[in-house]
Order: sequence, then C-alpha cells, then structure tokens
Amino acid sequence: MSLAALQADFRHWLEQSDEAAAARLGSDRSAGLAVYQNNYRAQLMACLVDAFPQTLAWLGEAAFESAAAHHIDAVPPSSWSLDHYPGGFPATLAALYPRDPEIAELAQLEWLLSEIFVATDAWPLTLDMLSEVDWERATLRLVPGALTIALSTNAAAIWTALNAGEEPPAAALLPEEEALLLWRQGFTSCFRRLDADEATLLSSLADGRAFADLCAALAADRGEEAGLQRAGELLARWAGEECLASSV
Repeated sequence: MSLAALQADFRHWLEQSDEAAAARLGSDRSAGLAVYQNNYRAQLMACLVDAFPQTLAWLGEAAFESAAAHHIDAVPPSSWSLDHYPGGFPATLAALYPRDPEIAELAQLEWLLSEIFVATDAWPLTLDMLSEVDWERATLRLVPGALTIALSTNAAAIWTALNAGEEPPAAALLPEEEALLLWRQGFTSCFRRLDADEATLLSSLADGRAFADLCAALAADRGEEAGLQRAGELLARWAGEECLASSV
C-alpha cells in the first residue's frame, strides 16, 4: 500500500469511523486508531468550545456538545489551521435549530467578532485627522475586517447580556431586520445598531466610495442642507469610532 493510500485510509477513519479503512491499516492496530480518533474529535470539540463561549452559555453544555459532535461528524477540517474550523458551525446550528434562529445568529455574531479581532492591522481615520483630508477627492473605506450584517432576532442583545455576565433576554424575532456594524477599535471587537440610511452607506464602503458621492446621495435623499449635515454627522461618528481606514 502506498503512503498516499495509507494517509487516505487514516483520514477516512478519523473523519468517518470507516471500518473498512481501519481494517486496511491492520487489524492489530484498532486500539491505537481509537486513541487517535478520540484525540481528533476532542481537539475539534475544544476548538468549538473555545470559539463560542456565549453560544455555549445560551444553549447549555449538553445541547452545545451534541450540536458540536454533529458538526464534527458532518464537517471535517478543510484548512491548514484549526483557527478556521469554527466558521462553519453557525450554518450547522441553523440546520439543527430552524425554529430557533437566534441560536445560529448568536453564533454568527460571536464568530465574526472573533474574526474581526485578528483582522489585518491598519491605521484608522481619527477625529484629529479630519482637517488634513482633501474631501473633494477623498475615498472612504472601512478598516480591515469591518462589515455590516443583518439579524432577524435579538441575538445581539443576548450576546451583550451573556458577555457582561447578566441574565439574557428571552429570544425574540425582531419586527424588522436589524443592521449591525462590526469592527475593531484598538484591541476590542465592537458592534452597534445602524439606521437604515447608515447601513446602506456603510455597505457601499466595502470597495471604497468617494466622500463626494456619499454627500450627493444624501443630498438627493434629504435635500442639500440636510444631506450635507447628515454626511458631517456620520463622518464625525465614524472617525470617533475609528471604523474608517486612514488612507482616504
């Protein structure tokens, strides 16, 4: 048997408990194979537990471990690093709990906040830099990792309470989707709720948008004076929160 075939059989045993693959590796090696498989599953379980502490607190240990075991059976690692493995867990929770959408949304929020924390470093645009910018030519971009998402439940309120060690509210569907901005300020991953117009504008900054175009869009929507005032308010807020890149 070639080395590639041995490796393939070993992987099939770890991921799928493939008895035929185990037999090809040698009937006298079953005890050792069981140790390897237990270590493999325990490592993936620990990875998910570490990545989703608030989701675990919301679900409870037994339900979380059951969902995690299901995910481990269904979704083997596909990256060189276990850091990437938890990213698919929210989708598994959505499939397991279709009547409880706050569970998957809580996990999604928790995962994205952790991803933002390790995003590429970049100097943010700050309030004291605003006077130095040529706003007729400036292009606005979010800092690396920052993004907007929409939630249909009060998962954000649940996460906030659990993270603070407080009693979380009961799960609830929102009257309409809630847009959130997620970003890193200094060494802290942050999120906050967005108004409809701010959500639209921020989503358009993913690939960069001229500040002049942003002002024109607001002026067309609100009138010139009110639009320019709103643009100034948003720019000051974004600079204060350090969610814009400094290369404007």
